[in-house]
Amino acid sequence: MRVPPLIAPLAAAGAVAALAAGALTGSVATAAPAAAATGYTWGNVEIGGGGFVPGIVYNQGENGLVYARTDIGGAYRLDTATRRWIPLLDHVGWDDWSHTGVLSLATDAVDPDRVYAAVGTYTNDWDPQNGAILRSADRGETWQKTDLPFKVGGNMPGRGMGERLQVDPNDNRVLYFGAEGGNGLWRSTDRGATWAKVASFPNAGNYAQDPTSDNSYLTQNQGVVWVTFDPSSGTSGTRTQTIYVGVADKENNVYRSTDAGATWQRVPGQPTGFLAHKGVYDAQGKQLYIATSDTGGPYDGGQGQVYRLDATTGTWTDISPLPLSSDDLYYGFSGLTIDRQDPDTIMVTTQVSWWPDIIVFRSTDRGATWSRIWDWAGYPSRTLRYTMDYSATPWITMGATSATEPEPLVKLGWMTESLEIDPFDSDRMMYGTGATVWGTDNLTDWDTGGTIDLTIRARGIEETAVLDLAAPPGSVELYSGLGDLGGFVHTDITKVPTSIYTQPVHGSVSGVDFAQDKPATVVRVGYAVDGEVESHIAVSTSSGSSWWAGQEPAGVTKSGTVAMSADGGTIVWSPEGTGVHVSTTLGSSWTAATGVPAQAQVESDRVDPATFYAYAAGAFYVSTDGGRTFTRSAATGFPTEGNVRFGAVPGHEGHVWLAAENGLFRSTDAGTTFTRVPGFEDGGAVGFGKAAPGASYPAIYTTSLYQGVRGFFRSTDGGSSWVRINDDEHRYAWTGAAITGDPDVFGRVYVGTNGRGIVVGSSDGTVPTASPTPTASPTPTTSPTPTTSPTPTASPTPTASPTASPTPTSSPTPTTQPAGACAVTYTANSWNTGFTAGVRVTNRGPAALSGWTLRLTYANGQQLQQGWSATWSQSGAVVTATNAAWNGALAAGASVDIGFNGSHTGTNQPPTSATLDGTACTLS
Repeated sequence: MRVPPLIAPLAAAGAVAALAAGALTGSVATAAPAAAATGYTWGNVEIGGGGFVPGIVYNQGENGLVYARTDIGGAYRLDTATRRWIPLLDHVGWDDWSHTGVLSLATDAVDPDRVYAAVGTYTNDWDPQNGAILRSADRGETWQKTDLPFKVGGNMPGRGMGERLQVDPNDNRVLYFGAEGGNGLWRSTDRGATWAKVASFPNAGNYAQDPTSDNSYLTQNQGVVWVTFDPSSGTSGTRTQTIYVGVADKENNVYRSTDAGATWQRVPGQPTGFLAHKGVYDAQGKQLYIATSDTGGPYDGGQGQVYRLDATTGTWTDISPLPLSSDDLYYGFSGLTIDRQDPDTIMVTTQVSWWPDIIVFRSTDRGATWSRIWDWAGYPSRTLRYTMDYSATPWITMGATSATEPEPLVKLGWMTESLEIDPFDSDRMMYGTGATVWGTDNLTDWDTGGTIDLTIRARGIEETAVLDLAAPPGSVELYSGLGDLGGFVHTDITKVPTSIYTQPVHGSVSGVDFAQDKPATVVRVGYAVDGEVESHIAVSTSSGSSWWAGQEPAGVTKSGTVAMSADGGTIVWSPEGTGVHVSTTLGSSWTAATGVPAQAQVESDRVDPATFYAYAAGAFYVSTDGGRTFTRSAATGFPTEGNVRFGAVPGHEGHVWLAAENGLFRSTDAGTTFTRVPGFEDGGAVGFGKAAPGASYPAIYTTSLYQGVRGFFRSTDGGSSWVRINDDEHRYAWTGAAITGDPDVFGRVYVGTNGRGIVVGSSDGTVPTASPTPTASPTPTTSPTPTTSPTPTASPTPTASPTASPTPTSSPTPTTQPAGACAVTYTANSWNTGFTAGVRVTNRGPAALSGWTLRLTYANGQQLQQGWSATWSQSGAVVTATNAAWNGALAAGASVDIGFNGSHTGTNQPPTSATLDGTACTLS
């Protein structure tokens, strides 16, 4: 497979090389199939934001229904009760990793249960697959997918424009999607199931950020960028007649159809010279507003204007807050929104304004006059119409402790492409930035001379690209290395950290390590997202509570990888720009290592402080003199390129595990020889955690392809047997960068993602044994996604919901259900003498259940082996499942998915009957 580029969501444009893929070679020995681990819950290490939110989309038919899209981290729906965002695309798997980039999102005002997403991350060759349209009829709980014949760029230039995907407000069977890359305008007439190009649409766009560049990221035609409707031009059940479409063409940027998309015309009199980032239609006043910029953004733009079209008269009016002739105009415009309760009120933001801050503009007279969220009050002082409470994400100061006027300590934002007033409440507004979401509940106070109260509204959104993880024993639970944010010392994974790494600040941290025997001694290496860093290396002897900048060897250009000896006395650093170097002075002086290639990956033995390991281009290297000299191992069979991760085992001298794209390997003799672990076709990443009760070897964790199943696997017996610990609803796209177990809590594992932050899995302590049945379940046609997680508490156990089950609600005492009040959908994947069963239980009764018991009766001697998402038992021919603590509340009409592994003889037939709480269920 192809490794996704680790491009974090805050980063500006630039050349980012995709990692090349390694060929899968070598034979796979016979291995015992993996069992399924029960009792695992999945959630996030709390960071609270971290990436660009280019789109916030309110449903205009249902109060409180709102979605957010991110450029690499999927889509979210807001739980208005908790004000926490629910992730919707965690089911996306490794091979479909690019479908976590969301270019556009649409919510259906006619049927608010329906939501759509245009997914794909890159349109150049970094991305191996085409884009897709995802559709859901249950608000993103489950999805169906239609592949597109072209790529979609959720993380490409121009991603803040939109929305490109829209539902016809009168005939919700009809959707439009504006594509990039010259692919034009597309339409579906069957609620997104099939799509066809609108052949009559005349302009596929022509604007690219830099069409002459040799960097394919910059040369893409940004295409058709938004669609909006005049809902008054249609009636319920018939297509809307008047449709406006924005195009990335500075001379021809707005088109209109008045016959439901059959024909199109360039709107006469339109302004030229700019790109229309946003197009918003006021149906009451028959006005189309557009906000323009001279570039596609989201990180650049120096000029722009705001215009209003009177659709009745055809007159365009320049309503810009500043004229083009103004010396103060150094930005374009975006974030355009209308107050649907009072359409005379509109707002717009500076599309990008790095200094001193963005500006939000508000007009209560359709753009005739404007007021600003801040004004100059004698340079460098400013008068503010807002207050900011950033206590929910204190690290948003980005390491600063004081402001230097006129720049504030915490900016209103940057890359502000989406600002939306709640269509049901004029006082509520949210907007997305390059790092978080802000919102207010007293917006109209602005109009009476008051200040609006802005608070961070990003809880639940976890959008960081993880580059490295290290979990030490003791008070620190985790050190993280992240793209664009640098990373954090996580002393409590259920709480948002107070600060990013400082002293020095690293924009991105590519490596972090600690001394196994002195875990308070820590080293990290990082680089700047933009500009320079004081040093590429930082050292701490106080568990990261304070740091100092190390000296650098000559020639360092980027941070590379780093390793700390077990006793904390030696650092081996492999930066870019020069070769591997060694320090025995905690980074104050360096000596060049010999015998090892430059830019090799480096790791330390976790027992012997004199032993270090390195890997480069298919070769493994070992040093036994503290990293001064390395010798190449005779071991062969590793790929020469592609994703390779390796690490040494705590408490076991000379034990090394190496994960590569052709398998998982282990050494017990300090890398002299390696044995390929049977069953692994792709090793992903590998790490270690606390041993299981009664075991002497640390738990081993890997994100791998094992016997044809991609998942997270754990071994508690030194690699002799394996269990899959995640499920198809918790796959998190590409997870090949980092995985590590917790050394103090058995079963807890941290997994690095490329856009969904740091995932944490926690076990209830069950240690399943090797099973003769594999865990590969039939691939569902629609994958459930997690529901809202309870608010985290100060607890060592994450509070994320364990599976994609309906959010528990307050339920009455269970009542006797009438006949036919339940339905059971049963699927089984059988082989030889084993099978995996998937069971969906639906409560079709009028009353909610606060607890339930399912009984399945078999007629062919099937035997239960082990199950998940319920407490399972068997008596004779009856297999019984009783709800788990977290899925006992089953509302009327709600469903829950459970399953088990079993054995059979002869033909494996489905159960003959099913009952729920003693009542017969329909069985299919």
